[in-house]
Amino acid sequence: MSADPSRGPSRPTVVALIALLCLIWGSTWVVIRDGLRDLPPFTAAATRFVVAALGMAVVARTLGRRESGKSPPAWLWLTLGLCNFACSYAIVYRTETILPSALVALLWGVFPMLSAIAGHLFLPSERLRPTHWAGFTLGLGGLVLLFVKDLPKLGPEAVPAAALLLLSPTVSTVGNTLVKHSGAGVRSLELNRNAMAFGAALLCALALATEDVASVPWTPRAILTVTYLSLAGTVLTFGLYFWLMRYVKANTMSLISYVTPVVAMLLGLLYGEALTEWTVAGAACILGGIALAVRK
Repeated sequence: MSADPSRGPSRPTVVALIALLCLIWGSTWVVIRDGLRDLPPFTAAATRFVVAALGMAVVARTLGRRESGKSPPAWLWLTLGLCNFACSYAIVYRTETILPSALVALLWGVFPMLSAIAGHLFLPSERLRPTHWAGFTLGLGGLVLLFVKDLPKLGPEAVPAAALLLLSPTVSTVGNTLVKHSGAGVRSLELNRNAMAFGAALLCALALATEDVASVPWTPRAILTVTYLSLAGTVLTFGLYFWLMRYVKANTMSLISYVTPVVAMLLGLLYGEALTEWTVAGAACILGGIALAVRK
């Protein structure tokens, strides 16, 4: 893990912020599934990002002047809004109507490998060493172990849903790599504000086209889950995430996706999701992969 002390946060600050991101994002998977008890998937995702976009607009107006840098180019925030927010989260919300939250989080764990490979191919400063490849391979092996054993037990819709879900980290890799490649020096708050607003607009259009939005039951649980996911799970986390990406290597940041599934798995136990021996073994491989991948 590296940060430029002359320009960015100290190493302890980076570690603390990444830990915070892991805890919050690890909790979002089970909160999404809880909210989907009352809300259709695209309406839930659209509402989350409408509220998040409004919250980010307030944050950007309040704190944006303190952040150095230039305005992000339109093509960058349009791509980020399309890939990382609209497409990625539409897929996540849809598949969480079929798969348990912990399994969705663990399947999404292919993101570090995709991000690392993209960084290796397109970011000259992020060449991978054999130790990194070993860590990523071990982590991927853990994911394969989990889902070869667990997915077939969930019914005929589980495997197609899992295949669809893999598109979510794929499109997110595109957005993240472009931000790392072309977003150096841009204002992260402005980037997130614009991208979230565009993503929210796309998700609203999808919800209106496919769901009966007018008859959605806005229960207290639905309101609470959307509020948490919007403010903590989106405004705070993505603001911190893309700010950190200005100073920290992309493959290091992508390791967050190794830890969040473990948090999601533990929280899933509280909601009655099964914890099998294969889940434990897969999680052990993932943690072992992290230990290797973050070595200097």
